Amino acid sequence: MSNFVSSFVNFEIPNWFDHQHLTGMLRGIEKEGLRVKPDGFLAQTPHPAKLGSKLTHPFITTDYSESLLELITDPKTSPKETLNMLRQLHLLVYQGIPEGELMWPLSMPCMLSSNDEDIPLADYGSSNTGKLKTLYRSGLGIRYGRRMQTIAGLHYNLSFGDDLFAAWQEKTPAAQNLTLTEFKNDKYLGLIRNFKRLTSLVLYLLGASPSVCPCFLAGREHDLERLNDSTYYRPTATSLRMGKLGYTNSVQEQLDIRYNNLPEYIKGLRRAIQTPHESFKKLGLDDADGNPIQINNHILQIENEYYSPIRPKQIAMSGETPTEALERRGIAYVEFRAIDLDPYSDVGIRLSSACFLEVMALYCLLNDSPDLLPEEEEALAINLERVVNEGRREGLHIINNGEEQSLESWMLMHLDRMQPLAELFDAHYGGNDYRAAVALMQGKASHPESTISAQVNADSKRLGSLWQLGFTLAEQHRDALLQQTLSPNTQAKYEVLAEKSILQQAEIESAETEDFMDFLQQYRQQPT
Repeated sequence: MSNFVSSFVNFEIPNWFDHQHLTGMLRGIEKEGLRVKPDGFLAQTPHPAKLGSKLTHPFITTDYSESLLELITDPKTSPKETLNMLRQLHLLVYQGIPEGELMWPLSMPCMLSSNDEDIPLADYGSSNTGKLKTLYRSGLGIRYGRRMQTIAGLHYNLSFGDDLFAAWQEKTPAAQNLTLTEFKNDKYLGLIRNFKRLTSLVLYLLGASPSVCPCFLAGREHDLERLNDSTYYRPTATSLRMGKLGYTNSVQEQLDIRYNNLPEYIKGLRRAIQTPHESFKKLGLDDADGNPIQINNHILQIENEYYSPIRPKQIAMSGETPTEALERRGIAYVEFRAIDLDPYSDVGIRLSSACFLEVMALYCLLNDSPDLLPEEEEALAINLERVVNEGRREGLHIINNGEEQSLESWMLMHLDRMQPLAELFDAHYGGNDYRAAVALMQGKASHPESTISAQVNADSKRLGSLWQLGFTLAEQHRDALLQQTLSPNTQAKYEVLAEKSILQQAEIESAETEDFMDFLQQYRQQPT
């Protein structure tokens, strides 16, 4: 472990940087959540028509399953505005779903049927684009099991203003021959590498999945302990969702997709889409009746199948793949994906968590970020597994720059260095939300019992099961949300959007002339 290039050494805010450089910063949230019936089992009802078309609605759609809602905010100029819009979307959901249904507040599902087929795939209608989306989900199901796909999470999307990058480039003699887009790409990738180095910090502070219901483990080997008859857990776990039981798989562990420069990242992702995989070949492309069951038999069917705690993103135009968008226009924003749903928040994330993520993002951006190579990636994977399974264990150590260090001292060192950045955020936005957020995280770093994961375990014990905790919180959130109202203008705007999205889907479907099998054949043959 001796070949590490040290990162995060002696961090100081660059002398050219001040809070004005935070102007132009935007953030948005994508939040998943299962619809469940009054008995807590997965809802089998179709996506409610009142919520519009999940194919074309810009803010309310589904993820893997027909029952797995995905709510997407616009990019906003402050975290409070983002959370306000997310709350509006939750209220719309409760106005639209069948009476008695609830939005499950936990990342890990409960009360799943023992039959995978009882988890309905999202149905996007009869257009070829819609059918391809459903086929992709069918492929995920046969590759990894539908159960894994019911895990819900939250993505925090963040971009910094061009003024910041322009001022930075001006102060960087070595960057004078780069375009602003190339300079931004380099800096965003530096942020991503540093975030990967700090993912364990996020899992400890925001992890909220230390336990699972027995139904999630059916037919799987595991070494979890019983909390009681209806809950399995690890006493000091933080985020089982991010470990071996959750969104990881051995196929992708060998991919070696790197984030040191954009062409290298794009090339690695495309290689995975073009490379057949033996076990996926054995599954076949079609079922016995000739119906397709996966898009292809490659390591990745499409780019979005790649599970990573953070991704570089560019908004794709119609007919454009994510890597084509990145290649043509560079990185527009970064998607933070290692975030469990906070079950104690009615929208899955608290303002303090959002503010902390923004301070951490700026910390990752402004720090030196050496290339991230396989040896260091291996050490980071060891850290992640330790923190996932026993992050709250007293005296836990992680690997830092090739040496063992106590997790607590490592976390406190980074949080201490983030404080001046929190002050800059508060100077820019007013108030003290950012400083309060970092102070709260410092408290959690020293007091494991105050983390969300510890609270989930304590409340599951008190209430009798993880399911009872989820159900109790879901009812509380529904009641609180339904006490709120949207302004008549806002309500009307969303109702028009829902109607318009249904018309858009109908237009797409009526304009379709190509047979889906011909469409799929062409899709499978196109170069990536």
